[in-house]
Amino acid sequence: MSDPFDNWTVQLRKGFFDYCVLAALADRERYGYELVKSLARIPGLGLTEGTLYPLLSRLRVQGWVATRLEESPEGPARKYYRLTAEGRRVLEQMEAHLEQLIAGVRRLRQPETAS
Repeated sequence: MSDPFDNWTVQLRKGFFDYCVLAALADRERYGYELVKSLARIPGLGLTEGTLYPLLSRLRVQGWVATRLEESPEGPARKYYRLTAEGRRVLEQMEAHLEQLIAGVRRLRQPETAS
C-alpha cells in the first residue's frame, strides 16, 4: 500500500514543474542540462532529465518557451531555452495565483475571531 503523503507530494510536484521551469528561465536563457542541475538542487522537487525534456517540449509547443541551438566547444550543440513574451505573462499569472493560494491557506490556519 502506498503512503498517502507520498502520493500527495507526487501530485504537488507534477503541478509545480511548469512553474519551476518558467521561473528558472525568468532571468536568462539556459541549456537543458543546466536547467536539470539547477532544478535538481530544489529540495523535494525531484525533477529528472526524463521529466524535464518532455516538459520543455510541451512548453515550447504551448508557446511559453523558445529554443535555439549553439555549437559547444565541449561536445554536441546545446539547445538553449528562453521564455517568450507569452511565457513571461503566464509566469506572472502563476506567481499571482500561488501567492493568493498561500495567503488563503495561511488565513485558514489563523484562529477565527468572534464578530
